[in-house]
Amino acid sequence: MGSPWKPLLLLSVISGLADFARAVAGRPVSYAAVLRMKADSSSSSSLNSRMRLRSNHGVESSSQDWPPFSRHRYSALSSQEDYRSEESEEFGPVFIQEPDDAIFSLDSDDKKVIMTCEARGNPVPTYSWLINGTVVDAEADFRYSLIDGNLIIHNASEAIDYGRYQCRAENSIGTVQSRDALLQFAYLGAFSGRARGAVSVREGQGVVLMCAPPPHSPEIIYSWVFNELPSFVAEDSRRFISQETGNLYISKVQPSDVGSYVCQVKNTVTNARVLSPPTPLTLKTDGVMGEYEPKIEAHFPQTVLAARGVTVRLECFALGNPVPTITWRKMSGNIPKKARLRKSQAVLEIPNIQLEDSGSYECKAENTRGGTAFRGHLQVYTLPQWISMINDTQLDSGEQLHWECRATGKPRPTYRWLRNGEPLNSQSRVEMVNGELIIHRLQQADSGMYQCIAENKYGAIYSSAELKILASAPVFSTNPVRLIATVGKDVSLECRPRASPKPRISWRKNDRRVQPSRRIMLLRNNTLRIINSSRSDEGSYACRAENQFGSAELTTVLLVKEPMRVELSPIRVEVTVGESVVLSCKVTHDPSLDVSFLWLLNNQPLNTQREGGHFEYIQTSSTADLMIRSILLKHAGKYGCRAQTSADSVLAEAELLVRGPPGPPGVVIVEEITDTTATLSWSHGVDNHSPITTYNVQARSPVSLGWQTVKTDPEPVTGNMESAMAVELNPWVEYEFRVVATNGIGTGDPSAPSRAVRTKEAVPSVAPANVRGGNGRRHELVISWEPVSEEFQNGEGFGYIVAFRANGTRGWKEKMVTSADSTTYKYRDETFPPLTPFEVRVGVYNNKGDGPFSEVVTVFSAEGEPREPPSEVQAFAISSSEIKVMWKPPNPGPGRPQGYEVSSWKDMEQEEMGKKKRTVGNETTMQLTGLDGNTQYLISVKGFNSVGQGPASSPIKISTKKNAPSLPPGNLMWIQEGNNVSLSWDPVKARDNESEVIGYKVLLRQEGRGHSQVMKTPNSAVVLTLPEGGTYIIEVRAVSEGGEGAASTQVRVLTSSGVRAKSGQLSVKNLPPGLAWTALLLSLMVPSFPL
Repeated sequence: MGSPWKPLLLLSVISGLADFARAVAGRPVSYAAVLRMKADSSSSSSLNSRMRLRSNHGVESSSQDWPPFSRHRYSALSSQEDYRSEESEEFGPVFIQEPDDAIFSLDSDDKKVIMTCEARGNPVPTYSWLINGTVVDAEADFRYSLIDGNLIIHNASEAIDYGRYQCRAENSIGTVQSRDALLQFAYLGAFSGRARGAVSVREGQGVVLMCAPPPHSPEIIYSWVFNELPSFVAEDSRRFISQETGNLYISKVQPSDVGSYVCQVKNTVTNARVLSPPTPLTLKTDGVMGEYEPKIEAHFPQTVLAARGVTVRLECFALGNPVPTITWRKMSGNIPKKARLRKSQAVLEIPNIQLEDSGSYECKAENTRGGTAFRGHLQVYTLPQWISMINDTQLDSGEQLHWECRATGKPRPTYRWLRNGEPLNSQSRVEMVNGELIIHRLQQADSGMYQCIAENKYGAIYSSAELKILASAPVFSTNPVRLIATVGKDVSLECRPRASPKPRISWRKNDRRVQPSRRIMLLRNNTLRIINSSRSDEGSYACRAENQFGSAELTTVLLVKEPMRVELSPIRVEVTVGESVVLSCKVTHDPSLDVSFLWLLNNQPLNTQREGGHFEYIQTSSTADLMIRSILLKHAGKYGCRAQTSADSVLAEAELLVRGPPGPPGVVIVEEITDTTATLSWSHGVDNHSPITTYNVQARSPVSLGWQTVKTDPEPVTGNMESAMAVELNPWVEYEFRVVATNGIGTGDPSAPSRAVRTKEAVPSVAPANVRGGNGRRHELVISWEPVSEEFQNGEGFGYIVAFRANGTRGWKEKMVTSADSTTYKYRDETFPPLTPFEVRVGVYNNKGDGPFSEVVTVFSAEGEPREPPSEVQAFAISSSEIKVMWKPPNPGPGRPQGYEVSSWKDMEQEEMGKKKRTVGNETTMQLTGLDGNTQYLISVKGFNSVGQGPASSPIKISTKKNAPSLPPGNLMWIQEGNNVSLSWDPVKARDNESEVIGYKVLLRQEGRGHSQVMKTPNSAVVLTLPEGGTYIIEVRAVSEGGEGAASTQVRVLTSSGVRAKSGQLSVKNLPPGLAWTALLLSLMVPSFPL
C-alpha cells in the first residue's frame, strides 16, 4: 500500500510550480536561462546576497564601496533593480574568502595543508584548483581532496607541493579565478658535523667568524654562543652579528675574546634551533697588531628593494684599530626622522618605508687612522592598488559594453582580462587598451563573469563583475489604468513597459490610431500628452509595445471633470499675540469626486500635534476651518488650504500678521570708549508690526550681578534711534553691552552682547572703608581696612597710602602699600609705649595719580603680652584623676590676658614633661582630667594674648585622691515580686592603695534604650521598683573619694508587659541593717550572666 502522504506531496509540488510560473512570467532573462530550469535553481539566497559587492581581490583589498549592478546608461530597462529583488535571481560566483599565502612546517605532526576558498552564487558554485597554472586533479591523485571549496593536501612535501595556488569558482553564470597564494615550507637543516679549524689572529687585529648556515626556509635569526650556553656574544661597537650573512665580526680582537664560538640559528616559523660546530679563536704570539684604517666587511646590498610599508634594516660594520665609528647619511636629502640607529649605529632601521624614502644611502667607518665608505641605493616598490574597478552590468543585445579599471603601483601596473577564468583576447568586436575593455554589438555569448587583473612584477589584484545580456518580451506592471483630469489641464498618459530590447510603441483611442497634432503629442519617452484637455478627450487609450520576443498592451481610461474651485477667507488678517482667529476654506467640486484637505504654513504641512494645542481642524464634506488659539509670533506667515481630488489639486492662500513685542536688535558695536562713557550703535530688529517706542541699554561686568540697566545720553533712547552713549560707568572695568527694544505690545528679547571692552583709566575716586587697628606685638602699630574692589580701582598700579601720626603731633608719616589686595599695615617703633593713640587715615592711588583718603580714625598701638602672673592660685583634688584649679586675674593694665594656660606636671618630673591646657576666654577656673591617682602634681598658671604669654605663677603642690576600688561588687542576688526586685551583693573592701568605699551606685537600664537611671545607697542592698514591663539590665559599682570602681556582672530581669508601677519614678528602699537574707537564699534565684 502506498504512503498516504505522497498525494499531498504531489499537490504541494504542483502548487509550487504554479507559483514559480507566475513569478517568472514576463521577466527578462538570458537566452540560456529561457532554455534551462535546473533542479537547484530554487537555492535560497538572501536579498542582501543579491545586492552584493563583487569580489575585487588581489594582494590588497580596497576600502572603497562599489555598487552592485550599475545604473548603466546602456540598460534599456527602467526598473532593473526590481529584478535583483527576487529570491530566485541567479548570479555568478563572488568570492567570500580567497586563499592566502601559507608557510607549512615540515616538522608538523599533521602532514596536512589546507588552502581555503569560499564563494557565493546562485546556482551554488563548484570549485577547482590550479597549482602553478596546472589544474589539480583531485580524483586522480589521492593526496588531494576537496571539501566545499577548500583544497586539502595530504602528506605535503616541498618538492611536489611548493608553488602558487589559485581557486576557481564556477556556476552556470560563469567562472571567476582567485588571486594566487604562495605555499612555502618551513624547515631547518643541521650544520655539517665536520670540525671547524681554529682561527688565530694577533691582538688588535680584526676577524670574521663564518656561520655557514644549514639549508632552511624561510628566514632565520642568528646569534653566537661564547664558550658554552647560555653565554651569548653581546653586540657592541666592537662586535657585530650580521642578520644577512650570520657571520660574527670583531673589529679589534682583545685577549678576553679568546675562546670557542658556536653559531646558533633559529627558524622564525618553527622556532627550531641548531648549533654549529665550535670555532676556536686564539691569539698569535708573534706580536700585537698595530693601528690600521677601517675596512668595511659587512654592508647592505648595492641595490635594496623594499615594499612600501615594511621595515628596512641596512647593515654596515667595519674592522679596524682603533675601533671604527659608523655614521650614516642620505645622499639626496635627510635621513627620515622616523629612522633609528641600532647596534652601536651598525644598523640603520627605517620603519614603514615610503616612496619618498627611496634614494642613495652611505655608511662611513672612521678611526684615527682614516676612513672608508659604502654607498647603495634603496628602491621602494608598491603593489598594485585599485583606483577604479568594474561593476556588474546588464545590457541589451546589440549594445556596446565599456568597462574601465585603473590601478596605481610602482612599477606601473599592466592589465589583462579574463572571461569565465580564461584569457580574453582582442577580436573584431573586442578592444582592450590600458585597462579599458570595449565590446561592440553585444551577443548573448558575451554573458558571463569578467575579471580585470592589474599587475606588476611584485603582485597582482583582481576586480570581478558579471555581464548579463537581457532578453524579454514587453510587460506592463499595472493594467488597466484609470486617469481623471479636469477641463483645461494638460494630461500625460504614460507608456513604460519593461522589455529588452527596446520595443516599438503605438497608441490607439477607442480602437482608432491616435494621430499626433498640435494638441496631442507623442513624447520621446512614449508618453502621450494632451494639451488643454476637454470632455471630448474622454475615452479608452491603448498603448501597444512589441519586440521580437512578444507584445503587450496597456489600457488607460481617461475621464475629464469640471475643475475644482477653492475660496479661503479672510485673505489677510492682523492679530496681536495671545488672540485667536479662524481661517475658513470652502470648496466647489464635482460631486462624484471625494475631496481631501491639507493645511500648509509657509509651504510646509502644518503639524498640529507639535504646536501644543494652538491649532484645531473643523471639517465637513466641502469646508475645512482652521482655528488658531493663543497666537504666538511664530504663527505668523502664509497659510495655505490645499483641496485635492483624484482629478486635480487646488491651493488657496491667506496671510496672517501677528503683532508682538519687538525682536532683538542687531549687533551692538562699541564706537568709542572713555573712562566713564561708551558710545554704542546697533541696528533695528523686527518690530513685529508694532512700532518700537524705546530702547533700554544694559551692561555687564565681571563684578556686577548679571545685566544692569545703565544711564544713557540721551535719556530716554527713542525707537527711531540707533545709537546712544552709556554714562556714569566705572573707569578701568571690562564691560559688555546689549540693547532691549520695547513697543506698545511689550519688551522683546535682548540683542546679542557686544564684544567686551575696558573703560579708560582714571584717578581712584573711592577711599578704603572701615579703617581700624589694634593688637599686634609690643611697640607695633597695626592698621587695617577693607580693600577697594576691582570695580573702583580705576586703573593699573593700584595701591594704598597709609598715613598716621601720634595724637598731638603735626606731621603725617605716609607708607605705600603696593598690593591692591592688602588689608593690613604694621609699623614698629621701640620708642612709643603700649596703647599709644594714633590718628590714622588710608588713601588710594594708581598709575594716573592719588585718590581720596578715608576719614581720620584713632588707633592704639599694641599693648604687649601680659606682664604679671595670675594671683591666689588654688587647687583641689576631686577624684583620683581630676583636680580643680582656681585663680584670680592680674591687676589691670597694659598686656591684658585674653586667656590662661594651666601647666601640670608630676613632682619628680620636669615642667616640660607635663601637660598644658588653655581656657576658653577669660575663665578663672579649670578642671584637669586624666591624671594618675594618689600622685602629687605641681600646677602653675600664666596669662596669654595675641602678642604672647606672660609670666607663670609660682607652682603649687596638690595630690590626687587614691584610686577607686578595683574589685567589682560580687555575689549579686535578687528576688523578683511583680515589678519589685530585691537586690543584694557582697560589700567591696578597698586595698591599701585604694580609696575607702563610701557607698554604691546602682544603674538600671531598659533593654533597647540608651538612657540609664542611677541610684546611690550606702548599703549593699536595695529594693527596686521597675516602671513598666520589659527586660531590664542592672549593674552595681562601688563609690569612693577616688571615684567609681569596677562594674559588677549585669543582671537581666524580665517583667510582664503592660504592668506598670504606680509611680513613674524609681523607688529605692534601704533594708534594715540586721536583716538576715534567709528568705532570699531559700527563694528561687536566677543566676547572673554577662550581657
